[in-house]
Amino acid sequence: MKSVFFLLLSTTFALSAPQHSTLDPLIVDSGRGPDAKIAFWLQSSLKRVYPKSPAGSAATYKLLAARNSTVSFQACLQNAETHFLAAKCRAIGPDDVQIQVRKVGYVPLWKVTGETPVSDLEGLDYSPGLVPDPLYPEPQEWIGPFENQSFWITVKIPADAKPGVKPLKVSFDFGKSYAQATQSVTLIAEIEVSPFTIKPRRDFPVTHWWRAQCIWDWYKTEPFDEQWWKITRNYIQDLVDHGNDCIYVSMVPISEFPSKRPPQYVIVTESQPGVYRFDFSRVKRFLDMAKSCGARYFEWGHLWSCMGADHPVMIYKTENGQLAPLWPTETGPTSDVYKNFLKQFLPQFHDFLAKEGVFDVSYFHVSDEPNGRAQLQHYKQAREILREYAPWMKVMDALADPEYARQGLCDMPIPQPQDATPFIKEGIPHWIYYCLAPLGPWMNRFLDTPLPKLRAEGMVFYKQGAQGFLHWGYNMWYFMGSEKLLDPFTDSTGGHQVSAGDPFVVYPGKEGPIDSIRWEIFAEALQDYAILQSAGVRPDSPVLSEIKGYADFPKNEQWINETVRKVLNRAESQ
Repeated sequence: MKSVFFLLLSTTFALSAPQHSTLDPLIVDSGRGPDAKIAFWLQSSLKRVYPKSPAGSAATYKLLAARNSTVSFQACLQNAETHFLAAKCRAIGPDDVQIQVRKVGYVPLWKVTGETPVSDLEGLDYSPGLVPDPLYPEPQEWIGPFENQSFWITVKIPADAKPGVKPLKVSFDFGKSYAQATQSVTLIAEIEVSPFTIKPRRDFPVTHWWRAQCIWDWYKTEPFDEQWWKITRNYIQDLVDHGNDCIYVSMVPISEFPSKRPPQYVIVTESQPGVYRFDFSRVKRFLDMAKSCGARYFEWGHLWSCMGADHPVMIYKTENGQLAPLWPTETGPTSDVYKNFLKQFLPQFHDFLAKEGVFDVSYFHVSDEPNGRAQLQHYKQAREILREYAPWMKVMDALADPEYARQGLCDMPIPQPQDATPFIKEGIPHWIYYCLAPLGPWMNRFLDTPLPKLRAEGMVFYKQGAQGFLHWGYNMWYFMGSEKLLDPFTDSTGGHQVSAGDPFVVYPGKEGPIDSIRWEIFAEALQDYAILQSAGVRPDSPVLSEIKGYADFPKNEQWINETVRKVLNRAESQ
């Protein structure tokens, strides 16, 4: 039997869920007064448990899983007495599953997401206020009076797991202190493992822009020192483990503005004015690391400035052990100095990609979010330079105007959900991205986005024919528009500038990421995409008929569960 909690405390009594109605939580008298009651219950991972949520209503819980999948649920308690309570949660199951228990933490939601219908918000009875999001590795907590605490239970079902119903025992050891946890209760969960085995997702790359500089600033490492490499590997592995098969490579910085410590992997030296040498050894080390973590695709940084390609990105040379910009910020997008640089750099970049075997699995950018006809001309000029110096390079960019694709300037446009309709109607292949928006009924994953809405995204991507997904914020722990760190545990808005949760989906832990509820549910959404794909479901299948668009789709847990069951049952019968 496997358990993620290794200390089994002696107990004065044990209660098991089958002795109680599944319609009521398990209520325990702690023995510290006539009103000293503690409620225990199990519930879905698709409903947040706030500090003051009412107690749940299930002392048992059942869920369905395919083989080669990850599923989750919550074990919760409510301390309805005036005393503090120390509680530890552990889960034990069959040997052919892997179980992890994490404590759900709270972070402040200062402002409710605006311009959004009430039906597309969760937790309005408690927000603004504390909301559950980070998942701490410690499966224990010191719980205050009249307070809830939930624990996130993740179960991994390997591909060779035996089908059938698998019982899981979820136990709480609790008392006045961890050393005096003299009472215990046990709840029962059942996982019905289907014979169906999920195959790895294909032809739908997922990428998140992660910030190397946020890691070295938070952990106080030097750029590219050994400690940074060690910690960064944990973050890259976390990306891959959550379905992120495409890794952003900061070969050159994304910004056109000078940086104190730019995240530039390629080492550039200038042997004489205008003559450059390129050292790709650091890029190779990063690629090797990402491959060893399971990455399959690689996304390379933009070559021109954001929002219009009106400047080249800032690239630095190494001179006397220091980094110095190769050109001033006012350098034009088609200047001779930048064209000279690209003419030397791009052929060597091509040869490096080919040598490392990643040329056919690489994605390239011109400029981020070049929208409107006023910015189209600069983008067109930049594209013409690439066609001259790098005719092999196909590009993708986040943009809203289909004209960039119509003119053949952008090979793979990436609109936001609210801008995707023209691309779909014209049959233009597209990825999808989120950045600051969309608000309203559209898909996103803010701190108050209903979790069923987030979980449905994988099925919506599949039905709408999206060919990939991009998000700008994996670990953006800076104030917006700066390189100044903020505390992500108290501010998820980039300094109260964007919707809560938009800049990042993980929090900084001791030597790696602390996952979030949103990050876990998004991974399960990508798993739903893989289920549909593995089962051979057509996007126009009746099973997905209720999905009408990126804003119009079922946003409830029942529909998700019923759809997954239909797909698994149909796959088993074929």
